[in-house]
Amino acid sequence: MSLARDREQETRSARRPMLLALVLAIFLVLVGITASALVAITSAHLSTATLNATVSRDASLVELFVNGNLRPGDLAPGGTDPSRRAELNSQLRALTRNDQILRVDVRAPNGEVLFASEPSTVGDRPATSQGMRDALAGTPSAAITRSWDLEDVAGPPLSAASAVSEYLPLVGEDHRTAAVMALWRDAGPLLASVEQVQRDVVIVVMGAAIVLAAILFLVFRAAQLRINRQQAQLVEATKRDPLTGLLNHGAVVARLADLVETVRRDAGSVGVALLDVDNFTLLNETHGHPSGDAVLRGVADLLGDDEAQTTVAARYGPDEFLVVQTGASATDVERSMVDLRARLTDVTVQFGDSERLPVTVSAGIAALPEHAASVTELLSQATVALQEAKASGGDAVRTVAARRARAVTGSFDVLQGLVIAVDTKDRYTKRHSEDVSRYAVFLAKRLGLDKETLATVRVSGLLHDVGKIGIPDSLLRKPSKLTAQEFDIFKQHVALGDSIVRDLPNLEAVRAGIRHHHERWDGRGYLEGLEGEEIPLIGRIMAVADAFSAMTTTRPYRKALPVEEAIKRLGDAAGTQLEEDLVVAFIQGLETAPDAPMPGDDPARTWRRPARRVA
Repeated sequence: MSLARDREQETRSARRPMLLALVLAIFLVLVGITASALVAITSAHLSTATLNATVSRDASLVELFVNGNLRPGDLAPGGTDPSRRAELNSQLRALTRNDQILRVDVRAPNGEVLFASEPSTVGDRPATSQGMRDALAGTPSAAITRSWDLEDVAGPPLSAASAVSEYLPLVGEDHRTAAVMALWRDAGPLLASVEQVQRDVVIVVMGAAIVLAAILFLVFRAAQLRINRQQAQLVEATKRDPLTGLLNHGAVVARLADLVETVRRDAGSVGVALLDVDNFTLLNETHGHPSGDAVLRGVADLLGDDEAQTTVAARYGPDEFLVVQTGASATDVERSMVDLRARLTDVTVQFGDSERLPVTVSAGIAALPEHAASVTELLSQATVALQEAKASGGDAVRTVAARRARAVTGSFDVLQGLVIAVDTKDRYTKRHSEDVSRYAVFLAKRLGLDKETLATVRVSGLLHDVGKIGIPDSLLRKPSKLTAQEFDIFKQHVALGDSIVRDLPNLEAVRAGIRHHHERWDGRGYLEGLEGEEIPLIGRIMAVADAFSAMTTTRPYRKALPVEEAIKRLGDAAGTQLEEDLVVAFIQGLETAPDAPMPGDDPARTWRRPARRVA
């Protein structure tokens, strides 16, 4: 599980730069769209304003020309002679010598050119444009057009690539348009001015975008670094016991599993010592929990937590510690525990008016591969050795004898040692496992299964929750409903349990019961979401037994239900959570069989040694 969490953490770390790049890319796209919109809006407004200013200025110029040069009779049909026409043409040509005016002419309402800066166009009647029609209606107009698109210019093509076409009405005394003065300017300077403004807008926007992007990057990076620190602290907090600061039970089991894999690969060794504080319960009952906490902190201070080198210490249970030494034999670990006990002789505690009290510990030692071949066996051997040390009166160190280790390996005593380890973690889990085993065997008998399968069901029931030794105490003992995130962590106990027993021989069917007892008949269970008969039979049997035990056992978050209510709810779950045929067989057995197991029965018979090896 720790490897899975590490891979998940690495995946999240790899995604963060991608997320930052994505945010910056989206930001720059938005800035680009904004800049384009600003350029378009600015260009449109600037062009309109420039054209309006040009029309206003040229209107004044036309007014001066008309007032100073044009006579009313000049616009009448046949009203000018050749000399007068030449004079007006010359004056119009004079207008083109400055201010980027390319050509100018005066047109009659019928479109005929009366006078022009290009004399050869006089008398022509070019196409009537929309601007000409607007001017005839009394409205001045102006537009920027590419020169080759102009169809209403009389005479040779204009010399500029683009031009401002202006049509200014000449209104007579009767307030009617007597003629239209058409004027074409070189649009190059105007367009250059607009392009310069566009460049300035783009430069300003992009400059601001770069500054904002840099600020955004720095803010995002600072926030991410802070989140990383907080996340690391939270992750570390989930691995630490809040009282002693040492690794907690789940973290040290995961660490030990990783070490064992390394030892197997490199042909090394690892030794463990399981410590129990002597008379801890009596100390708590006599002087209160603060006194017990003080003793635990004192022992933890002596153990230390030298994770950077070869020794790891952890709080393994309420009054137990686990010390793991890499590259150490049982003898090496024993020497360390003897040294610890020697240092403890100088440690005393005093509470109120009490005498100064000594602090002692008992320790059980085992090593891999010396005494075991797996994490399961290693912890089981250490647990058995610790029980011997405590049975001898405490304040003692016991190491697993090689002969006993060989006799225990692969036997039922290893399985019992696993349940003892579960009991060390959580007393409820041990009694619950015993009850589940009794209920499951009873149901298996009702189904007519053979003796070999009954033995498998018994062991599977005892070990179905062994994975809970890796679940934090805060979740196992939480006196309220778990959050979604907490429940996701809790669900992993089935996978961890499967991993714990996978190295024991001949336990494939037992593993199926451990891994699949939380699958549901309707396919909405975990971890694999199996449905109906896809779930192994032993998993379906365990699910019924587990549900009945959970409802009839007092937990931190609720009291046990009466048997009658539990049976009713069990029936309600038939066909959805549980297989209906199994529920019916179980309920009928509870109601009719004289040997039906009930909550509170003595679980001692659960520990009868199987007549044959579990298959």
